[in-house]
Amino acid sequence: MDEETPLSYSVVVPLYNEQENVPQLYVKIIDVMDAVGEPYEIVFIDDGSKDGTFRQLSEIARDDDRVVVVQLRRNFGQTAALKAGFDHSRGEIIISMDGDLQHDPAEIPLFIEKMQEGYDIASGWRVERTDHWLMRRFPSRVANWIMAKLSRVELHDFGTTFKAYRREILSEIHLYGELHRFIPALASWAGASVAEVPITNVPRKNGKSNYGISRTIRVLLDLVSVKFLLDYSTKPLQLFGLAGLTCLAGGGGIGLWIFVRKALFDEGLLANHGPLILLGMALVMGGIQFISIGLIGELLARTYYESQNKPVYTVRRYIGRNGANTPRNDPPRAAGATGR
Repeated sequence: MDEETPLSYSVVVPLYNEQENVPQLYVKIIDVMDAVGEPYEIVFIDDGSKDGTFRQLSEIARDDDRVVVVQLRRNFGQTAALKAGFDHSRGEIIISMDGDLQHDPAEIPLFIEKMQEGYDIASGWRVERTDHWLMRRFPSRVANWIMAKLSRVELHDFGTTFKAYRREILSEIHLYGELHRFIPALASWAGASVAEVPITNVPRKNGKSNYGISRTIRVLLDLVSVKFLLDYSTKPLQLFGLAGLTCLAGGGGIGLWIFVRKALFDEGLLANHGPLILLGMALVMGGIQFISIGLIGELLARTYYESQNKPVYTVRRYIGRNGANTPRNDPPRAAGATGR
């Protein structure tokens, strides 16, 4: 396939030890995408598999120029594998899915239909889960509820990889940790529109699941990072400053009360209020530290955005003086900036 040929769709599939599923997965995807009838590619990412996954993918790519295979040097995890797939894809719409056949390729047209309605992201929703209730479904339900409330994106299923994205949305998001499941939340902050697509959850037939309850814990920790990025990355002083002022108020109140007791009643401070004095001092010191952290965060945020000429907003379209209404993804260069 010509590298310059524009593509409508890229199907990105990360794989780890899935040699038993690769042939059937490939056949199902090409059957569906051929029926769609628009130019496409399939990007397989071998995330450091130790079985014959890469060998099978290499044979497929040799015979089908619509297939791209990216082999990572070791197992970096699903987020890194997806990022590699996004970086090596050329489609205007990128569809990601798991390689264990628990995502049915026959449902890809549902995502395409939703994207054609004008949404920036179409996110899968496993309405009926087939996983173990205690180890998978219950932790996932709790995590999804927390993520929806904190991110203010009302999705039922953040965890599924089965999603569709517009290319310009992914180009604005940096992925690490377990952040691939938070792409709708991060993109929504930038103004992206998100829709849900009900999908089936096919029971796994071959291979061994790479998921466990420990991943839920890691996801919840990443959620703390995402919450900070969404609400306070450009205004850290509002978070730390509020905590600092609260501590200072508490410490100041304790100090004032002790001063009144000493001035009016001549009480022995250390004998009668020693622990309270220590608490007041700790609150004052903590308040100063919180405010200091907030100020340092403000300096770092300013340095980050100004040094990279990174905007604090994103533009969907731009209407010029000549009346043209065209997409605009790159912000205009700041005044005084020079090209390299």
